[in-house]
Parts: sequence; C-alpha cells; structure tokens
Amino acid sequence: MITRLQNPALALRIAFGLMAALAGLDKFFNILADWGSYVSPVAAQVLPLPLPMLMGVVGVVEFAVGVLILTSWPAIGAYVASAWLLLVAGNLVLGGHFDVAVRDVVLAIAAFTLARLMEARASQRVESGARLEPRTHHATA
Repeated sequence: MITRLQNPALALRIAFGLMAALAGLDKFFNILADWGSYVSPVAAQVLPLPLPMLMGVVGVVEFAVGVLILTSWPAIGAYVASAWLLLVAGNLVLGGHFDVAVRDVVLAIAAFTLARLMEARASQRVESGARLEPRTHHATA
C-alpha cells in the first residue's frame, strides 16, 4: 500500500472497529439509541425472533465484526460490515428512515474501501516478504 494511505487506512480501521463494537454492545443497553425502534414493521413480522432477542443477536454480530476489524482479520470484518450496513439500510428504507439509510449506504462504501485497503496492505507485505527471501536455485540431479 502506498505509504501516504497508511494513516487514513488506520483511521478507518479504528473508526469502523470501534463503531461496530460499541454499537454492538449498546444493543444490550440502549444508551446511544432505542435500536428496536429502527426495525421496520416488515422485518419485525418476517423475522422469527422477538425484538429483544433480535437486538441481542444483532449486538453479538456487530461486536464480533468490530473485533475482527480491530484485530487480525480487518479485511474480512470490513467486508462483513459493508454487507451488514447494506442490509441495515434496506431495513431502514422499509421503515421510512431514509436519512439514516443513506448514511449507512455511505458507511457501507467506506467499509468496502477499508477492506480493499487492508487487502492491498496484506498483498504488499507478502510481496515484500517474497522479495526479502534469498532466491536459491537447487540443481537437480
């Protein structure tokens, strides 16, 4: 990855990791928002779980995504966050929360960008490691 992209990539990684983890934890406490009020009536009817249990599952998923992004699997976590945010945006549109849905689509694009930056960084490390290893040629008999 280009050196000047390392700081922005790190900022995105920390921001997305903390956002997902904290939002996931808050699904159990409702300090930041009344999360259940964002579940569309369509989703509430279709999903087989009662709303409190659904919020618990959502909280666990979001917390896990945050941990993935902040630890050893940032690209995987960012791809999951991107897809998750698009699903959330769809739910928000069904519930009439268009302003928040637009924000989540933009966040999904940013999470996808983070995933690609993390892949580029990982690819560069592999290529750098390959260049640093001495090339030896073994003669075969």
